[in-house]
Amino acid sequence: MTLSSERHAALRQNPRLLKGILRGIEKEGLRVDNQGVLATTPHPVALGSALTNPRITTDYSESLLELITGTHDSVAGLLEELEDTHRFVARQLRDELIWNQSMPAHLPEEADIPIAWYGSSNTGMLKHVYRRGLAERYGKTMQCIAGVHYNFSLPDEIWEHFGVDGSSIEDRRSKGYLALIRNFTRYSWLLMYLFGASPAVSRKFLRDAKHSLLSLDDDTLYLPYATSLRMSDFGYQNKAQSELQLCYNDIETFLNRMYNAVTKPWPAYEAIGTHRNGEWIQLNTHILQIENEYYSTIRPKRTTGRCERPATALAARGVQYIEVRCLDIDPESPIGISAQTSHFMDAFLLFCASEDSPFFPETGMCRNSRNNFSTVVKEGRKPGLQLVKADATESDQAIGLVQWGNELLERILPYAQMLDAAHGGGQHYAQAVQAQAPKLQDSEQTPSARLLRALRDERISLHDYTLRQSQRHRDALRAVALSQSKQQALADLAGQSLQEQVRLEQSDTESFDAYVARYHAALKRP
Repeated sequence: MTLSSERHAALRQNPRLLKGILRGIEKEGLRVDNQGVLATTPHPVALGSALTNPRITTDYSESLLELITGTHDSVAGLLEELEDTHRFVARQLRDELIWNQSMPAHLPEEADIPIAWYGSSNTGMLKHVYRRGLAERYGKTMQCIAGVHYNFSLPDEIWEHFGVDGSSIEDRRSKGYLALIRNFTRYSWLLMYLFGASPAVSRKFLRDAKHSLLSLDDDTLYLPYATSLRMSDFGYQNKAQSELQLCYNDIETFLNRMYNAVTKPWPAYEAIGTHRNGEWIQLNTHILQIENEYYSTIRPKRTTGRCERPATALAARGVQYIEVRCLDIDPESPIGISAQTSHFMDAFLLFCASEDSPFFPETGMCRNSRNNFSTVVKEGRKPGLQLVKADATESDQAIGLVQWGNELLERILPYAQMLDAAHGGGQHYAQAVQAQAPKLQDSEQTPSARLLRALRDERISLHDYTLRQSQRHRDALRAVALSQSKQQALADLAGQSLQEQVRLEQSDTESFDAYVARYHAALKRP
């Protein structure tokens, strides 16, 4: 019996394990005005403090909202909370709306894009200065790209049933999640083909940069077979870390390489320095200022306390969950992701956790996986496209995207069926997997192709099309009122967060310089 079949049997015999899966979402979206131009207004007070509101915050830019759910044991509960938060925000924004596309709206001049502000507390200033550093390193324009992050965890007991070796539950859990990440790295190109929805971008986004994109109209640039320009080299990339390869074979190697990245100076960043005119402009001159700067499609995660470093928390307590970072905003959904996509993600990630996951060598499979991903985001719908199968025994074997995609759907379907059985016998998961097959048979049914076809058929720019969709989504969200209890709960959370920010600001007794030094010192060598 193979490892995957043994794990199949364990899941079928213990369906309660699958009910213990938790998922959460962090959904980004730019605030824009009614002409679709980036809003340069401060984060609305009615949404609370971006520093301390656990449900509504900002990401890199002051204009980039991030709506965060709690963890849920069902897709229905997850998306209900996300929709409730969207309804609350839609009503509070008044003369603004959320841009429902991963690639940005029309942006002002670089200098006028506001960096996120979190108040004057040391915690808030650390977040702000980190973002100043990102602006110095990559420019503010790249900070306006948005996406959907999907958080996923399995119950601890599952690792014992999967036969994962380890001296403690923390050890077994970390090994299990790293195996999931290795398989995700092998197969995540499929997600970009099936759900990528950013094949085009406004010409104003690239400003005067050189590019190889084609013109669809005076305002829209695109690649004919692209699925997700957001995840291509046109999107947010870190040049300094282009050769940085974090290893997912074991937690020790991963943490050692991360430690080196956040402690090793980079000449170009040394030339910038940490201060200008007496003000902090980046936290340090290292390859990464902090661990979160590492750009990746998936991350091993662990909740942290105030002033605790992510790498130190991972070293001390192991991986707690994984965060998938490659999903584009679904422009057809008012909340940026559909129930079908969420059901598919659960089945896909369970598949990645359960199937055999050989270690990556120093070269070979990991390189092939990166190349497959890069190929699919830029030309995934190209007829006859060939990928390189990143397999332990066939690492250099060419295979058609359609053939491999169909093989993967067949392998994922049994996990979907087990999830359906565990959640009461419906067919939401199986239908979500089966709904992807037509996209492989006809690439014109993918979200990226549908978007380009709509632009051509209506002879409309990406900007005008997305503005119209975003307005329709806003109106639909506003049309259904929240219950009084939910409205009050979100308003109370916003008010409490403002009070908590004030408390933090009044309780700080050390200088920001000392706080930064203490934060850096909190990083422990693995």
